[in-house]
Amino acid sequence: MAGFFQKHRNELGLVIATFVVLALTAAISPSYHSLATTQRTMESIGRETGVIGIMAIGAAIVIIAGGIDLSAGSVAAFSGMLFCGVIVLLAPDDPSAPWPQDSTRFLPSLSGLPLWIPLVALAVTLLAGLLVGTLHTWLITVIELPPFVATLASLVGLRSLARLLIEDMTVIRYGQEQSSITLEDRLLTSIGRGNWWVPGVIWMLLCIGMWVLLSRTIAGRHLYALGGNEQAARLSGIRTDRLKWLAYSISSVTAALSGVLLVCYVGGSRPSNDALGYELSAIAASVVGGCSLAGGVGTIVGVMLGTLFMRVVIDSVAKVFRSQPDLLEGLVVGVLVVLAVAFNELRGEGLKKSFFPGLFGWLNVGILSGLIGLVVAVTSQESHLRNGLIAGGGVLAVLLAKALSERVNGRASGSGG
Repeated sequence: MAGFFQKHRNELGLVIATFVVLALTAAISPSYHSLATTQRTMESIGRETGVIGIMAIGAAIVIIAGGIDLSAGSVAAFSGMLFCGVIVLLAPDDPSAPWPQDSTRFLPSLSGLPLWIPLVALAVTLLAGLLVGTLHTWLITVIELPPFVATLASLVGLRSLARLLIEDMTVIRYGQEQSSITLEDRLLTSIGRGNWWVPGVIWMLLCIGMWVLLSRTIAGRHLYALGGNEQAARLSGIRTDRLKWLAYSISSVTAALSGVLLVCYVGGSRPSNDALGYELSAIAASVVGGCSLAGGVGTIVGVMLGTLFMRVVIDSVAKVFRSQPDLLEGLVVGVLVVLAVAFNELRGEGLKKSFFPGLFGWLNVGILSGLIGLVVAVTSQESHLRNGLIAGGGVLAVLLAKALSERVNGRASGSGG
């Protein structure tokens, strides 16, 4: 039993942390004080967890393989545009809606679409995701660009390309440039609304598939080996280029699928805003779930729990801080990522490590104290200055005590030696 808890302590810690956050939010916010509001909150968490979780699974596969994919948000935005654009191009004309500039041409009818149209659009979109992943692999393996640079280029470029393409598509079908496309088909827009569970079910199925891949196949074991030591994996005969293609293709296809689910939920595509920052949320969920950015470490169950924990925390921030909660989301995600990475790095040493050595340590005692005091001040509902000073002063006292104890212990061990 002790071995089980030791092996799965990250996953068990995330389960406990999730319930703690839910309990604290329920005590503070009225959102959990009735069955109806609790149900709406759970539906929202389930839907958002599914959309981000699908993307996080792809990000985790790449991280386990020793890479990084920064393009997922832009791939999702591009894919959502492509999905809506193909539907608009294939949709039948609406004889009752002529073009304003040309009465001989008609606007597309986007309600009651034949099922084959969204299926073709989905196939085209997923194929585009596969091609993006293949391009990333070529840039990394043949051109030998660092994964950070290769996927950063897509992060910047794909969203701009989507904004250009959507204008051309809307000119063809609407006779004028538009920066967005609205979906009107009830079946599509019900995904994530009335049928809020659809993203979650797709996410669970993908998680099962990726768990089988990583834990029950030779390719999965090779992905871990690739992330652990690429040179050793290559020398042992593993085809590392093919594994990288597999990892980056999975990441791009899952991002494309998330983009489709996102536009179905919001009811259309607007590439300038769709999935902004989602790539960082996906990476953060993977890291919080136990994936090491050094590669070779991570589990699908951990990523699932990390995604759920992140979503619950963000939802709690929105409920506790009702005034502009989006301003705090980035801060919360950043803190969680730092804590998760630090926890993974310090598992062996724990508090025995020297955190504040030399002058550099004293400077960071002041920086951390001031930063925490500032965060408390700006997030307080009232008495900003007082709360900030109290929090900053308390943290300063603790960190000073830690820094002094490190120096005392260092002298003692030096004299003892």
